[in-house]
Amino acid sequence: NMSAGRPFRGCACFFTDNIFVGRFGLHVRYRDGPQLRRDYGRALRERGCRSEEQFREVLREVEAEVQRRKQLIHQSVERRAIISKSYKPKHPEVYTLQDSFLAPEFLEIVRFCTSPGADLQGLLSYLESFSDKRIYRLPVFTEEFCQAFVDELENFEQSDMPKGRPNTMNNYGVLLNELGMDEPFLTPLRERLLPVTALLYPELGGACLDSHKAFVVKYSLHEDLDLSSHYDNAEVTLNVSLGKEFTEGNLYFGDFNQDPSPVPRYIEVEHVGGRGLLHRGGQIHGALPIASGQRWNLIVWMRSSAIRNQLCPMCHCKPQLVEAEGFGDGFTEPLQQEQPQTVDVCALG
Repeated sequence: NMSAGRPFRGCACFFTDNIFVGRFGLHVRYRDGPQLRRDYGRALRERGCRSEEQFREVLREVEAEVQRRKQLIHQSVERRAIISKSYKPKHPEVYTLQDSFLAPEFLEIVRFCTSPGADLQGLLSYLESFSDKRIYRLPVFTEEFCQAFVDELENFEQSDMPKGRPNTMNNYGVLLNELGMDEPFLTPLRERLLPVTALLYPELGGACLDSHKAFVVKYSLHEDLDLSSHYDNAEVTLNVSLGKEFTEGNLYFGDFNQDPSPVPRYIEVEHVGGRGLLHRGGQIHGALPIASGQRWNLIVWMRSSAIRNQLCPMCHCKPQLVEAEGFGDGFTEPLQQEQPQTVDVCALG
């Protein structure tokens, strides 16, 4: 564990920033009603929030989301305990990562990246690259694993177990830490990816991604159809298409959030079953509506405490650390020691 046993923390901005007002497609920061009106009144009006009653509805929605976030840790711990005690998996084998779940090409890429003299140019010959945005596609899972995993997720979804929302923007899906998959499945997957992310994203701590938040999202015609523009609370994101049958629903990518251009350039990327996209967490992106069927995706937000301890990617300030559960939001308490003279990005924090 690269955080050297230090407990993981969250940033206090989680309770005030990046609150999504779905019906008007706007992310807001919230302190109180007058501040919300002052900072976002105009943007909300431009998006169709014109009456006082509509504004009060937005205020209620935002306040409810703040309360939900404040109770999140406690409720998540409770749900996980109930699931661990009472849920009977249909495919218990999918909870522990095995090499047989991974596409042979994925294992080959990892082998290349761990070989002497492996470099970025060599790695790129194994990957599909999209534009100049440092978005890459690679095979991750076998088709057999994807089918068994989705079948397991559907079994859980149809059970009477308590379920948490993956995040503020997705209503349908599963938080994988609540299913107990963090240690046996997701940590080994993240660690397998380190030699790859070290070459692709060295300045984002690609060699020392020491925590993650992982969830599965589901899109279907009568549930979540699409996903508005946003960026992730991650240094590097892995997004794997698990199936099932669907049409449309492409991902689109815009600018990196720190260098927006006057006219954003968007590119569209199709989903391919079993394949994953790697992209920088700060890359603005979203999902277009699906036209038919059902689409399940595994999303892994991979985080480097060495990077985010310097600057929280969500509020762009030095993080104000707060207690958290499990991997929290990937921050750690500072070490009480001098910084080394030579700067290794993974030794920061």
